[in-house]
Formats: sequence, structure tokens, C-alpha cells
Amino acid sequence: MKKAIIAALVLACISVAAFAQEPAKPAGELGAPDPNRMGVETAQQKLKEVSIDKFETAGFWEAGISADQGYIQGRNFEGGPAAKKDEPIADERYVGIDPQTGDKFVFGVRTDFYMRGNNEIFVLAKRPVPIEGIAKTITVWVVGRNYNHELKVLLQDFFGERYELSMGKLNFQGWKKLSVAVPPQNPDGRTGIIQRNFHYNSRMGIKVVGFKIECDPMEAFGTYYVYFDDLRAVTDLFAEDNRDADDMPDSW
Repeated sequence: MKKAIIAALVLACISVAAFAQEPAKPAGELGAPDPNRMGVETAQQKLKEVSIDKFETAGFWEAGISADQGYIQGRNFEGGPAAKKDEPIADERYVGIDPQTGDKFVFGVRTDFYMRGNNEIFVLAKRPVPIEGIAKTITVWVVGRNYNHELKVLLQDFFGERYELSMGKLNFQGWKKLSVAVPPQNPDGRTGIIQRNFHYNSRMGIKVVGFKIECDPMEAFGTYYVYFDDLRAVTDLFAEDNRDADDMPDSW
């Protein structure tokens, strides 16, 4: 009995000694933030809100629906959200259309459904609209008419892959600013929404293809109206403003 107790005590002492001699793990290895790396990442970001499109040019956006689901039409109207006047003016260093057109119109879509069902409404740009830099969030003002439909933004990444991000339900009255965060690409640089590839430092970012409204089957009947205005993004422009001037453009 005494031998068993002594053996147990010796084993416990050996375990404590081994634990005490285990070297400390560096910061960041177990998920803890590395303060040195955090400083580098913060210093290498230049976040700015930029204007993507103001829905001012008639014909730049097109509304569509399956021919067996309903009839659709889209056009520009004068107007806009009153709350937008209190917002800071976004940087117009890159917009989908000529910034000289001003900010007077919105894009409206009317859909006449043939029957209830899982109908889908599309609002697509004539060509995908690029977002300069590395996009962090995307926002747009919408009149949803208090329907339980869901709005999604359609994106195209660096390699041309298409993605959908939900911006929320349209169950509200009047104008509302909807937003969505763009998930960062995976560390391997090959999966997820790719916005940058280390082989091509002169080209980066994603493109807005348009929007999709997934209709609630119980409310997809009669006539439905929806309006869009002021598409913006918060983007990191650090790499854009710090490109190597002594480089060759891959534009041929």
C-alpha cells in the first residue's frame, strides 16, 4: 500500500515538472491576437465610403422576371430618401456612371404576378459595376412596401465567380438603408469571395452584378412596387493608393 502511494506521488511530481517546463506559446498561435500583426494590418488599411451608382441613368438598370411568373417593368422616377441628406457625401472617385448626372432620380420596378409561388425578381446592371479597392460593406436605399420578400445583392469576384449576399427583408414602410458585410476571402487565397490575388497587384476588388428579390410565396400576388437609390460601399483603398508606379500594366 505504501509503495502504491509513493509511486503515485512520484508520478504527480513528474507531471508537474513537465508542465512547468513547457515553453510559453507565442501570441497568436492559439487564436490570441498578435499585437505586432494587428498594428501592421491597421496601418495598411484606408477605409473610405465610395459611391458605386446613384440610379440616375435611364436604361443602365434592367428589371427581369421569368416569363411564366409575371410581367415586369422598370424606369426612373424623381425622388429619393429624405434621410440621405444628413449623410456625408460619399467619395466619387469611382462610380458606375458619369458623376455629372447629379442625384435626382431613383429606379423603380413594378411587378404584376400571374400567380403565387417562389417568384424571383432581378434588377441587373447592363454591365457589372466595379468597386475600387477591397470592399468591406455594401449599402443601398430601398422602398420595400412592407412585403416579406428578401433582397440579395449579386456579386462577381476577382475570378468571375458569382455570389449572393442577403441584405435583409423588405418588410418595412418608406425608405430604408440596407447593408451587408462582404465576407473576407479565405487565407488560402483560392476560396471564398476572392477580391485580390497576389499574382496581380494592379487589379483587385469585386463587381456588383445587380440585385435579386426572393418573394415570399404567400405575398407574391397582385402588383408589387420596389424602388432603389444610392448604391455605396465602404472599401479599403490602401493598396489602390500605394501601387508601385514602376510596374507594367497587364492590359493588353
